[in-house]
Amino acid sequence: MAKQKQEDPPKGSPAWMATFSDLMNLLLCFFVLLFSMSSVDSAKYEQLVASLQSAFSVLPSGGSTIVEEGTFVSSGVSQLEEFDSIYNSIENEGMGTDNNVTEEDPKNDKTVTEENISEEKLKEEYLYKAEEESEKMEKIVEDQAKQSGILDDISLSHTSAYTMLSLNGALLFDSGSADIKAEAITVVDKVGDIIIAAFPENKIEIEGHTDNVPISSSAYRDNKVLSTFRALSVTEYLVNTKGLNVLNIKYSGRGEYDPIDTNDTPEGRAKNRRVEIKIYNSYSDF
Repeated sequence: MAKQKQEDPPKGSPAWMATFSDLMNLLLCFFVLLFSMSSVDSAKYEQLVASLQSAFSVLPSGGSTIVEEGTFVSSGVSQLEEFDSIYNSIENEGMGTDNNVTEEDPKNDKTVTEENISEEKLKEEYLYKAEEESEKMEKIVEDQAKQSGILDDISLSHTSAYTMLSLNGALLFDSGSADIKAEAITVVDKVGDIIIAAFPENKIEIEGHTDNVPISSSAYRDNKVLSTFRALSVTEYLVNTKGLNVLNIKYSGRGEYDPIDTNDTPEGRAKNRRVEIKIYNSYSDF
């Protein structure tokens, strides 16, 4: 039986070689593109080349790189260590320049101490000015109360935040009542005149206080409720008759929980039954 004649393979390279060569060209172009986008520090590059030339006996051009047998192997460790040292030096230098990593000198103890002293001085100056303003406000109230003839019916004091007028509770209210007595209206009215004339835009807080004797009135559950309604009565009178801005006033009742004297004597309990009007200065955070 005659053998079949084998066909000659197609001339030229196989088709897969064309595809492979295209892929290799694309890969080469990709790395060329990456290299073109990178930035090379010429000074560092020259330093690296010079080091490699010295370490591996690489001549600039046309020289021989043949060394005696065993020379390269025996000195390989020292050569690699030198190269590693140069590489780390360049890398560290690049981190310092490229990443803009800077370190600020920490503040010394003297600077911190001076800042603390300066802050304390500012606080002292702030408190001094606040105290000074409250003192001036108290003087204004005292002078006008003296002119109005009610200085004996009120007691005055001040802090760095406010000036306070304290009205005796027995003068203003009957026992167990939150209605201002008719004979006390004149005092409250003149207090309102002083406030509206001298401090129309200041923040004001009105607090009611009682002694610790349990309340016997059925209209109020306890002394705290009674003191709250007494503060409300004074607040409403000043707003309705003197036109004080209701947004600048707040009231509260403290009951027997904030005494200024002992509750063991009639005189002490009388002092604890009171209504306080606090006029805040411009430095307060009311």
